[in-house]
Formats: sequence, C-alpha cells, structure tokens
Amino acid sequence: MSAWLRQHWQTFGLTLARLAANPVATLLNVTVIGVAMALPLGGYMLLQNLGGVTRQVTGNPQISLFLAREAGTADIAALETRLKQMPGVRAVRFISREQALDGLKRSESMADVIAALQSNPLPDAFVLETGGSAAELERLEPGLKALPRIAHVQFDSAWVKRLDSLLALGRTAVSLLAALLAFGLVAVTFNTIRLQILTQQDEIEVSSLIGATDSFIRRPFFYLGLIQGGLGALAALAIVYLCMLILNRSILELAQLYGSDFRLYFFGFPDCLAVLAFAAVLGWLGAYLSVSKHLANIQPR
Repeated sequence: MSAWLRQHWQTFGLTLARLAANPVATLLNVTVIGVAMALPLGGYMLLQNLGGVTRQVTGNPQISLFLAREAGTADIAALETRLKQMPGVRAVRFISREQALDGLKRSESMADVIAALQSNPLPDAFVLETGGSAAELERLEPGLKALPRIAHVQFDSAWVKRLDSLLALGRTAVSLLAALLAFGLVAVTFNTIRLQILTQQDEIEVSSLIGATDSFIRRPFFYLGLIQGGLGALAALAIVYLCMLILNRSILELAQLYGSDFRLYFFGFPDCLAVLAFAAVLGWLGAYLSVSKHLANIQPR
C-alpha cells in the first residue's frame, strides 16, 4: 500500500511540475475553463440571492379569512385557537370591523366615501401569515373553507406562483447552460490530453518497451485532467467572487436609497467544495476519454 501511495504521490508531483513548466498554456487552459464555469455559477448565485431579496420586498404569503356577519365573540375566539394550531400557519392576526374601517378612513382617497356610509359594511377578518410555496397555500384551502363562520377565503398567492415560475425558469436555464459548459470542459480537457499524448509519444513507447503497465502510463494523464479541472474551478470561483464584490458596490448604493442593506452573498464552503469536486471529475472524464481513444494507437504492438 505504501509503495502504491508513493507512486501516486510521485506522479502527482511530476504532473504539477509539467504544468508549471508550461505556464502560458496552463494559464490559458485554466482561464478558458474558469470563464466557462463562471457563467452558470454566477447565474446560480444570483438565483439564490434573488429568492432572499424577493422575500424581503414582498414579505411572507398571507391568507385573509373574512368572517360571516353573525360570528360572535365566542366564535372568533374558537376560530383563533384552531387557526393557531393549523400546520403551516406562522402567525394569526385578528382585524375587527372597526379597525378595518379606521384604516380606510386614514386613506385620503377613501375618506369621503367612508364618511358617506350609514353603517360599517366591512366584516371581521383574520390574516394568516405563512412561509410556504403556492402549492402549500393551496393545500390549506379546503381546511380553511370548511371552518365555521368563514364567509370568504382570499389567498395572497398569485405573486408566489409567479415567483416560483420565474425561479424555476431561471434554474432550468442555468442547468442547461451548466450542462453545455460541462460538455465544453470535457472537450477542452480531451483536446489538452490528446496534445500531451502526442507530445510524449516517444516517451510512452519507450516506457511500454521496458515493461511499464497501462495503468502506470495512463496515470499522469488522469492526474492532469483532475488538476486542470480543479484549477479551472478555482478560477471560476475567483471570477464569480470578484464580480460579486464589484456588483455589491453598486447594489449597496441602490439599497441605501430604499433603506435596505441588501447585498449579494457568496457560496458557502460546502458549495465551493462541491464545485471543485464536480470540475475535477469532469476533468478526469475528459482525460479518460482522450486516453482511451488515443493512447492505444501509439503504443508499440
């Protein structure tokens, strides 16, 4: 086991040395991979932050329950108890007919209309705050309508449906872009390994003649793909982070005008590790495909 680990460590070191010996080519390949990966990563980061800012601007989804005119004090108390016990309901707020009318009176556009009324036409109401999606709100509908003394149920879910649709569209677009650029990463690695194989053709033939195994010959190219993919992921994360810093300067100025401190937030450490692992695997895949296709053709028979 120690000999096997030592061989891998030596191969890893030699691969790093060869990359360092060609800094211009290495930098260009890593930059291409980094720019390609930065596009879907940046889109994913924006989608994550968009969900948070939309919640801040719009607030939690609400449901308004308008009570029947004959609902009494005991009915209201019993309803409030049942509503607080319902799953998915974060907060329950009771608005009496008088409070609703006073609120309309404070509106300049409605003051004259309210003054002309002979009686209060508004019903008592409960306002429920939820944190669910549009589908979760719709699941609450049958139970709320079945409650006694409820005349009408109004869902504040139209914006939730629109937001869910927009975010789903954004996620689909980012996923498609990520798939296309992942294919591009594999293609870049494939071509890089192919050129490296052709460059080392004589060395490979000599190694094979003196008894080197296929796994020994292939190993450096696999490490080359892994390292190149990992370096490309680091470049992509650096590009996204720098873009985030630049954008935050303008976003903070705009947010301050609206009394907010909103800013874009970068990925967490687990997300960064996942990006590095994903890019390294794609680099290895490109190396594997290239080695499988080209290496057998140049080895002596």
